Amino acid sequence: MQKIQSRDINLRYLIDNFGLQRVRNTEFFPEWQENLPEVTESEKQLLDRVQDIYFNLVDTPPVLENAVKLTIISPILFIAGLYESPFQVKAEKSRSIQEEDEGRIIEGRIDILIMKANLWVTVIESKQLAFSTDEALAQLLTYMLADPNSETPTFGMISTGANFNFVKLVRGETPQYARSAEFVISNPGNELYRVLQILKRLSQLPD
Repeated sequence: MQKIQSRDINLRYLIDNFGLQRVRNTEFFPEWQENLPEVTESEKQLLDRVQDIYFNLVDTPPVLENAVKLTIISPILFIAGLYESPFQVKAEKSRSIQEEDEGRIIEGRIDILIMKANLWVTVIESKQLAFSTDEALAQLLTYMLADPNSETPTFGMISTGANFNFVKLVRGETPQYARSAEFVISNPGNELYRVLQILKRLSQLPD
């Protein structure tokens, strides 16, 4: 695979250089919708506490760097069992991102974690929780395209700590990808239940 710098990657680059196609057919990515494992009562209680932590972070700004990963993402990965064998956490290099909002510079970074050969987790960290999951999509897809095992689909999760989105990539002569619905931690109820179900489902798929 051609070596490129992550800062130069966007979806247009992947489309032009790798022929990447987005699939809108819902049947392409059934794994986030079908055969989802149950969430136990004890898991729901833990996820409710994670949601409470999120609201506490939002109510007492500014959110410190790494707070989202430590207090939101890490507990969810722990509850899903992704810190246990056969999974291995490998941190990839971070990429800095920034945008201007009403004269203020909002800074953040994108971290990539590989949990298993076919399951990647992307975390967008920023003090304002202001970036969307779109910010990390191209970088995540680049890592997924580089996975040497091209015979099976590759999956990823993008999260800002407030929003969660899942991605499926099928490689081959024409690589194709699709995204799940986006789950928002502040929505009524607790959409982290669904996030956990999908993580568990994806983690059970063969390499």
